[in-house]
Amino acid sequence: MSNREDIISEFMATTDWRNATRAPLAGDASMRKYQRVGSGADGRGAVLMDADPALGNDVRPFVEITNYLRSIQLSAPEVFAEDEANGLLLIEDLGDDLFARVVLAKPALEQPLYEAATDVLLDLHTAKPPALKPYDTAFMTKMAALAFDWYKFGVEDGVDENTKVAFETAFTTLLDSKVSAPSVLIQRDYHAENLLWLPARSGVSRVGLLDYQDALLGHPAYDLVSLLKDARRDVPLPIEEAMIARYIAASGRDDTEFRDAYHVLGLQRNLRILGVFARLSMHFGKPSYVDLIPRVWGLVERDLDAPVNAPVADILKKALPAPTPEILQRLKDKCATIPTL
Repeated sequence: MSNREDIISEFMATTDWRNATRAPLAGDASMRKYQRVGSGADGRGAVLMDADPALGNDVRPFVEITNYLRSIQLSAPEVFAEDEANGLLLIEDLGDDLFARVVLAKPALEQPLYEAATDVLLDLHTAKPPALKPYDTAFMTKMAALAFDWYKFGVEDGVDENTKVAFETAFTTLLDSKVSAPSVLIQRDYHAENLLWLPARSGVSRVGLLDYQDALLGHPAYDLVSLLKDARRDVPLPIEEAMIARYIAASGRDDTEFRDAYHVLGLQRNLRILGVFARLSMHFGKPSYVDLIPRVWGLVERDLDAPVNAPVADILKKALPAPTPEILQRLKDKCATIPTL
């Protein structure tokens, strides 16, 4: 038995799930691991989050954001037990009905699910946010530049720093002019594989929330972008348009200003993901994320065609190569070969 397993066993022994079975659950792109835990003393199942601090994890943000979301009646999982020092949480099991799975099984539910998820954002954005760091212009520009730092670097074994600086300068100006100051909590990974359908509940509580520990203060369009410009599944354009219109109508925001911010943030987010997916292969040894890059690239191209993004379009179209099969294979061939940059 490993020392980590000893720590987990000791933690579980302090809970009502001390005698329950445990089985691995699929993880995510992070360094966290999950196990499904059988029934406890009260008959409820649970999920064990194993976020080893030795791997750079910290469960405190998850607990803090969970408590906030639950305080405004959104369906974040209840925390049953915690050992923050050792990075262990025992949380409510919200089931397996991820939006992505439900839509595959019942395509007719696609629009109602996206309407429910959009309504969660509308509800969240009327609440006073907690004190969080801002996802501001400087941070967003740095994250967008990951497309140069990892994707372009992985493809070409180098980056033209002058071109990168030119992009950063132009993008900073674009963000400052078209994206208003951070004002709402953004979950940052609000998409169909992090949302659970809970039809037995009512209203916005029907949407179970996961993977929000990296929440920041940001623009109201950001999580809508995350939902509708999904790196993992194709959201039909009519649904994307309907949800944008739904949000604007219900929130009373200016149509042009919101749509401009939506396209700028769409470009920002998917440039970041382009770099992150390349890094997940080359640095963390997870080449399966390379297979998602063509969809991400398509989303980048769509937003580059939006007039609001004209100030950076030429720079990016010239600087970033399209992900041809040869380029994708190159990123996979470098799997786990770059310890750092």
